Amino acid sequence: MSAGLLVEALSAAYGPATVLREVSFAVAPGETFGLVGESGCGKTTLGYLLGGHLRPGGRHAGGRVTVDGVDVLALDAAALRRWRRGGIAFVHQDGAGALDPTMRIGAQVAEVLRLRGLGRRAAAAEAVGLLDRVGLPGGAARRYPHQLSGGQRQRVMIAAVLAARPRLLVLDEPTTGLDAATQAEVLDLLARLRAELSAAVVLISHDLELVGRHCDRVGVLYAGRLVESGPAAEVLADPAHPYTAGLLDSAPRRGVPRTVRRLAAIPGRPPLPGDPVAGCVFAARCPVADSACAPAEPAPADLPGGRAVACVHPRTAPRRRAETAVAVPAAVPVAEPLLEVHDLTRAYAGTAVLERVDLTIGRGEVVGLVGESGSGKTTLARAIAGLHPDGTGRLRFAGADLPARLARRDPDVRRRIQMVFQDPDTTLNPAQTVRRILERARRTLGGEPDVDTLAARTRLDGELLDRRPDRLSGGQRQRVAIARSFAGRPALVICDEPVSALDVSVQAAVLEVLAEQRERTGTSYLFISHDLAVVGYLADRIAVLYRGVLVEQGPAHAVLAGPHHPYTAALVGAGRPAPPALAPAAGCRFFAACFRRIEGLCDTTAPPDTQLGPRHTVRCHLDPAALPRTDSITSISITSTSNTSISSTSIGGVPA
Repeated sequence: MSAGLLVEALSAAYGPATVLREVSFAVAPGETFGLVGESGCGKTTLGYLLGGHLRPGGRHAGGRVTVDGVDVLALDAAALRRWRRGGIAFVHQDGAGALDPTMRIGAQVAEVLRLRGLGRRAAAAEAVGLLDRVGLPGGAARRYPHQLSGGQRQRVMIAAVLAARPRLLVLDEPTTGLDAATQAEVLDLLARLRAELSAAVVLISHDLELVGRHCDRVGVLYAGRLVESGPAAEVLADPAHPYTAGLLDSAPRRGVPRTVRRLAAIPGRPPLPGDPVAGCVFAARCPVADSACAPAEPAPADLPGGRAVACVHPRTAPRRRAETAVAVPAAVPVAEPLLEVHDLTRAYAGTAVLERVDLTIGRGEVVGLVGESGSGKTTLARAIAGLHPDGTGRLRFAGADLPARLARRDPDVRRRIQMVFQDPDTTLNPAQTVRRILERARRTLGGEPDVDTLAARTRLDGELLDRRPDRLSGGQRQRVAIARSFAGRPALVICDEPVSALDVSVQAAVLEVLAEQRERTGTSYLFISHDLAVVGYLADRIAVLYRGVLVEQGPAHAVLAGPHHPYTAALVGAGRPAPPALAPAAGCRFFAACFRRIEGLCDTTAPPDTQLGPRHTVRCHLDPAALPRTDSITSISITSTSNTSISSTSIGGVPA
């Protein structure tokens, strides 16, 4: 194949430890190839090596990477730099880490254009135009990266890719951590970018649904080996390798709660680079492994339909298939209130972030909180935890008034309200072992009898207790953070995006730890996430926050299926309304973006709370019969739509 990307028997190592072993695949111009697998399986290393780059200590151990006939790994340093200018571009998970914090974003995009030979003034003007094309108009070019949201920084990266016009585009978790609406925006831009450039695209992700919807073909990477590949729709609908089946069984499906289908995390962990492995590398974790898997590592074998699998027993792994249609769960009895939030308002620099929020969490209840980035979810969590006390409103906990400021709360109350943050790295002492971290929490919070019991109850391997946090994976660190929060037998745990950056198998294990703790101790959760499948899996009720206002609350199934608020419809449909202008001084905050707005009413009068069913309210002027709905909630059917336009999404029969 002279055009596009061709990877042949590619291997890489760090010292004596092999991290990629004879990986082969091809991507045609205009095609998207997805790479999936657990953390540590070599996905990012492979992505970097496509551009001839390895981290310090790494080495190319064999094989070729060819882009449009250019043997990338055979180029000398000077030729490689010249090729990279127009041959390859990366969009990373975190735009903040890829952008220079000291340069305005317009200058950074212009710098790419100047490498292509444009003059200073022409490059600056073209940069403004490119930023406008990706939805950053006006004075955006004069902003610095820290003045942009995560989604806006990803748009800047896409503008830089447009400026470079590469032949190969590598997307490394480009939407991880973004809410559903912002994710849809970024993916829409990337789809148009691919069509315009006719570039070969490699999409690295742990989100199987995303890969199924936006990739033509997929490769499954495990311990540096490509164990399965083929058309994305076929591989994800009917996996041949037990590892692929395990990943799919670990993933929650939107609208399928835990009461209907429990997630099955893959047992054990992938072997570390350099670990001695005889025979099939997945055998130690495989449900169908036998003596035939031990003699030698299986070679990839071709299957019909352009598929390949490296397995002695393909298509034999047992599957946990979700129902094609999910019955409405029985109504959850109304629990005695544990936390009551009344008329809560919070502001930053004079701008209201939360406006008159009312929320109740019952004893033993899980309430999911969803909304776009910047909607006020974390501010609400911090206000409940006592970390954002300034503002008005009233908090009650266990029938008594709860002081807004943490320092004024009774020590017993502080022990009973705990918080798990999105990034455990910022909350775990890097100089202490896990055992010491948990022992200190146990003594302070007065809970479990010993650290080993606490670790066992939160599925934390005993061998990890004497390691420091930097020697743990992301999922292991998150389990340490969860174990610490349960050291004092809390009544309420606030979980702020606890699984957003984890691969599906680790995510499943963490979600099951949370669910088991609730069943064992009756703990309540405020569970914040941008992933509606995760929220629907764990939550009894869902609250939807838009620009500081709770626009909908109700039982999880009712909120996801509808009828629901037009904003909820946009989130459920993974579509994004047109970017709104400033909300009217009086009236609905969603007015400017609502596809069912009523002129002269929605923009002038605050919407009322409308009762749709038991404990299900929507803050909207529309008659309940006119509210959008999802006709049915079914298990996700993963299909490839990469050859179709995704620039608009139909919600309830009406384009968003």
